[in-house]
Amino acid sequence: MATAPTTTVFTARRVLTMDPDIPEATAVAVTGGRITAVGHADELRAAGALDDTFADAVICAGLIDQHLHPVLGATTLMTEVIAIEDWRLPGKTYSAAHSAAEYQTRLAAAARRLSDPDEWLFSWGYHKLWHGPLNRATLDTISSTRPIAVWQRSCHEWYLNSAAINRLGITAADLAEGDPAGTTVDLEAGHWWETGMNLLLPKLSPLFMSQDRLAAGLRQLVAYLHGNGVTAINEPGIMWALEPWSLYQDILGSDETPFTSTFLVDARSQADAGMDPADAVADAERQVEGASAGKVRLLPKQVKLFADGAIISQLMQMRDPYLDESGHPDLCHHGEWMMQPDTFRAFAKVYWNADWQLHIHVNGDAGLDLVLDTIAECMAAHPRTDHRTVVVHFANSTEEQVSRIAELGCIVSANSYYPVGFADQYAAHGLGADRADAMVRAASVLHRGIPLSLHSDLPMGPAAPLTLAWCAVNRQTPSGRIAAPEQRISVHDALRAVTIEAAYSWRLEHELGSITPGKLANFTILAEDPYAVDPMRLDQIRVLGTVYEGRKFSFG
Repeated sequence: MATAPTTTVFTARRVLTMDPDIPEATAVAVTGGRITAVGHADELRAAGALDDTFADAVICAGLIDQHLHPVLGATTLMTEVIAIEDWRLPGKTYSAAHSAAEYQTRLAAAARRLSDPDEWLFSWGYHKLWHGPLNRATLDTISSTRPIAVWQRSCHEWYLNSAAINRLGITAADLAEGDPAGTTVDLEAGHWWETGMNLLLPKLSPLFMSQDRLAAGLRQLVAYLHGNGVTAINEPGIMWALEPWSLYQDILGSDETPFTSTFLVDARSQADAGMDPADAVADAERQVEGASAGKVRLLPKQVKLFADGAIISQLMQMRDPYLDESGHPDLCHHGEWMMQPDTFRAFAKVYWNADWQLHIHVNGDAGLDLVLDTIAECMAAHPRTDHRTVVVHFANSTEEQVSRIAELGCIVSANSYYPVGFADQYAAHGLGADRADAMVRAASVLHRGIPLSLHSDLPMGPAAPLTLAWCAVNRQTPSGRIAAPEQRISVHDALRAVTIEAAYSWRLEHELGSITPGKLANFTILAEDPYAVDPMRLDQIRVLGTVYEGRKFSFG
């Protein structure tokens, strides 16, 4: 006869339930990994065995990073990180490089530290606006013999020196005539970007993403996410050709990993492989059928599509031209499409008509026009309720477009780090002050009643939900100014965006996102109450540990 599971009552100075029906609590009862009661400690004492480990702390609904990339996080954070901001990792901090001279000095020093003359130097974090121009010739001055590969801060561009290009055996013949990807490669400059990376990664990935590097990076990623109190993540668009599913199962799926990892089907991979859109849904169903159970799994009937290019590369499609350094239109600078518009519309419509939920990467306002026009066409031809199409990243928009998002029934998952990390430089280069400061119109979204979640898009921003909340609440740039102060949101709305609203965007609101009876017992333990501290200190609140499905994972 099976033994009935025991009940544990966790007490706290305060419990932040994120459930409006239970606004105040100081205790949570947990049985078999699920929440069975929420209330005050005096009321729940008789419900089970008391655990006062967190009696002086704050129990918050488990923090969620709505959108990040495990394979990118694992690989970038295993490189020589030379970025535009400090990166604080478990046991190590990589300080920022602020100029071209500092960047090249750091890269050269990293090359000298490698004792094996044939060892590759991989680095991530470069950005032209901070670090100056970079090309094959510049990298050749760092080393003409050691292969060097630099991954741009956006992960949407690569720069290689001659030794690396020769080691991989890449020649002009590899750029097939008529292949659209070939237009986003400059072999002479050693530069691959957006779809051009499809011509590089098959040769580079076996070295850059070796099993040993990926395994070490994933373990570091687990420690990093746990340190930031994350209890659930989602990879929106798995690329089976690159991503180590067996390692995900071994490392992310380990009993010692205190968070859930979910994944979505990637429609761009289908399109890049030349798949007929008519075959896409059946292929997606096969993917989900083979990986839909367990701690590391694909979510059913949810798919990722891509509109325009990366904001961090300034390759998003904009209605008005980019600006040169004088503030005039820059006729040489333009955005890119990650799925060509006709291809995007074709794949979006077949998934829509099959009643799948669409998660759509989009960064520019012209890119958002394509997305909203497509959803309007889909709604007209095949009306749906509660489709929850997610506008992902949501960098550049207009107020009229935000209204259309509401009218069409879409929701938003925004990267709140964009205005904080990039508005200062983008005001001076490319966008101009008005467009740069207005990035991520979070308050406008909430004013129209649109569900809003936040995400890091790691490694685009830090996978630290309290930092993402801090960004949305304060919008303070490195120069100390506030970018579009009218777009700041409340602490409460920011916390909802990294808990219940994130769960809602995945259709998992009945399992995650709040401390509510019946849901999984996932909590983040905080040293201070986010509602009580100065909002400018939100990102300084210490995470003391987590509870994952009722099991404590505290720090030593």
